[in-house]
Amino acid sequence: MQLATAALDAPARRAHDPWLALDEPAQWQEFSRELAAPAGTWESHIAIEGMHCPACSLTVEDALAGCAGVREVQVNGATATARLVWSPGTGKPSDWWHALRRSGYGAAPAGDLLTAAPRRRAQRMMLWRWLVAGFCMMQVMMYAVPAYVAEPGEITPDIQALLRWASWLMTLPVMLFSCGPFFQSAWHDLRRLRVGMDVPVALGLAIAFAASTAATFDGSSVFAAEVWFDSITMFVFFLLSGRLLEQRLRDRTAGSLEALARRLPESVERQDAQGGFERVSVRKLAPGDCIRVLPGEAFPADGVVLAGDSRVDEALLTGESRALARRQGDKVVAGSHNLTSPLLVQVTRCGADTRFAEIVSLMERASMEKPASAQLADRIATPFLLAVLAAAAAAATWWWSAGPAHALGVAIAVLIVTCPCALSLATPAATLAAAGALARRGILPRSLQAMETCAAVDTVVFDKTGTLTEPRLALVAVRTRPGLDAGEALALAAALASHSLHPVSRAVLGAAGETPWQAGSVVEVAGRGVEGEVLAEANGPARRMRLGSASFCQAAEPEGEGGRAHLADAQGWLATFEFDEALRSDAPLAVGALQRLQLQVQLLSGDRTASVVRLASRTGIATSRAEQTPEDKLAHVCSLQGSGHVVAMVGDGMNDAPVLARANVSIAMGQGVPLAQARSDFVVSGAQLSAIPMLLAQARRTRRIVRENLAWAAAYNLASVPMAVAGWMPPWLAGLGMAASSLLVVLNSARLARLPHLPEAS
Repeated sequence: MQLATAALDAPARRAHDPWLALDEPAQWQEFSRELAAPAGTWESHIAIEGMHCPACSLTVEDALAGCAGVREVQVNGATATARLVWSPGTGKPSDWWHALRRSGYGAAPAGDLLTAAPRRRAQRMMLWRWLVAGFCMMQVMMYAVPAYVAEPGEITPDIQALLRWASWLMTLPVMLFSCGPFFQSAWHDLRRLRVGMDVPVALGLAIAFAASTAATFDGSSVFAAEVWFDSITMFVFFLLSGRLLEQRLRDRTAGSLEALARRLPESVERQDAQGGFERVSVRKLAPGDCIRVLPGEAFPADGVVLAGDSRVDEALLTGESRALARRQGDKVVAGSHNLTSPLLVQVTRCGADTRFAEIVSLMERASMEKPASAQLADRIATPFLLAVLAAAAAAATWWWSAGPAHALGVAIAVLIVTCPCALSLATPAATLAAAGALARRGILPRSLQAMETCAAVDTVVFDKTGTLTEPRLALVAVRTRPGLDAGEALALAAALASHSLHPVSRAVLGAAGETPWQAGSVVEVAGRGVEGEVLAEANGPARRMRLGSASFCQAAEPEGEGGRAHLADAQGWLATFEFDEALRSDAPLAVGALQRLQLQVQLLSGDRTASVVRLASRTGIATSRAEQTPEDKLAHVCSLQGSGHVVAMVGDGMNDAPVLARANVSIAMGQGVPLAQARSDFVVSGAQLSAIPMLLAQARRTRRIVRENLAWAAAYNLASVPMAVAGWMPPWLAGLGMAASSLLVVLNSARLARLPHLPEAS
């Protein structure tokens, strides 16, 4: 009977406690991934509900760190998300939910937050609190104006009492509804014997309202000389304005991740055994499935086009702004959009194995990082706030002899004006705005801490193969027998090259494009070239020709270092085609932009000297080193660092791991690189080298704006605290100053949401 009752109660318990369902591995694995080390640990991302300011992160970290099985916790207050490293053998997700509930917070799997309503509910609630505060502030200000402009004795006591009662009534909704986040956060902190940023704010508001209420209800009270309803409502309105802007900035930054996550559709048309199509959930896809993606839909998985001809938008994934052509045999990636025509696609990777999932995971991890300056602000916040409380108490005691109302006014001003919201926002608001702008350009930071280091870089070192060059050869010169046109020679060579898969043959075909000639009876001689009958028409005369090495084509010239092919007929040598590594189209522009940023640019490569010197000349790099082993590259970077340089290393992420790890900042060109395995500080998800100067310029702007924010916050506190203690700053001015300081920091940081314009060549 007891077992039956327990079985019947289980659904009820799950309905009451939805996180119990997430204790099942199939559920929590949807927002988690297994880590290679330590063995048996998983990484999960959850969204925290009820966080009102970055300082709440300390409370949330303590709550989650005490849960069984949790080994590491990182909470980002600016994005209201947490990253946990935990062991499923000793802990379960429902423990996190209960711990957060006890601390006054809620939670949801991060993936759910990105696609469902909790974030929108929080936005609407904040907007409603702000609107109520604004409406009530205007009404209270209207009632307070007569007291400011009237001469002594012009307002009779009964009218004065009526105005105070009206102000009190209009302040009640502000205290009971709009001030909710401040009082809730302060109560959570005090319960845990912690002093957070909202403690002095809530204390100041409570004292001001209590004293004003006493003056309203009892005209003979010692506090009857003054009421602060106008100061309360104005302060709450401007403080909520700052919080609302902060939330919008946070959402705009997190929006890069949200927009990415929302690109996957909920369902897709999958081909069944009879050849028809049925709409199924994306979660049911498996490698090998054939799906039909209609125009306007996003690709739900990585795959290969089986049929169709369309154009796709990969801008958010690779930073490529142009629509790209995709036809049979081409690859498509999850998260990109089909634009023009239906495509039949065979799924190769789906779910967490896709490149899309790697990018989302990378951005989630980056958003958890706290720069060093933000960590310093968190550490000094509590001692600073304790000093604020002590200063307020001391100021009230000092001024008590001048009257209780004046003493309380001074204490309220001290409590409000010294709230370090601007100091706490100075770094995270700027770095997150900058990271969001970079992510929209396809530059993915693995760590926000690297943004600070990136701003100090003075030397950029490039790897060559796969970084400055593309994985193909490009035609750079054609020499022909007198009387033969270079275009005709290339067309003849292309007819033979179409029967070979050799890289040089592929390069000949790529350079020639369409050719009117055809080749038959073609034989490929391994290591030497191809030979066959070339003819212009089906019934026309055929010419026996060869395409290949110098000895195969009887060319009287050396083989050369780079890719080189020769064409010959029965009479002998006809033409020579010289190839070199295909330089990325934006490489010279990127190098020039770096040099205009006053950065040293160097090239390290294991390739032969002539090839490296030639490519350095083509890109405008003055300093290059060839035939470098990984040990040589590492020694060179160490030497640069020993000379005081801050080095950024740019590679393709496939090799040279020691030098990438040693560099102060490492940047991987992420095309084709497994992002989960890349150990670089930044990953450029596309192939645009122009992202490198953009990243460094954005890092410099971020450093400058963070310094501006910190300087403003420090100057504001240094100027306002003595004024408040001296009694020169009334509570309304303290509230205005404190809110304005936070607003200024947020608005200044919002400038980073747009990428900078790089200096142009003169």
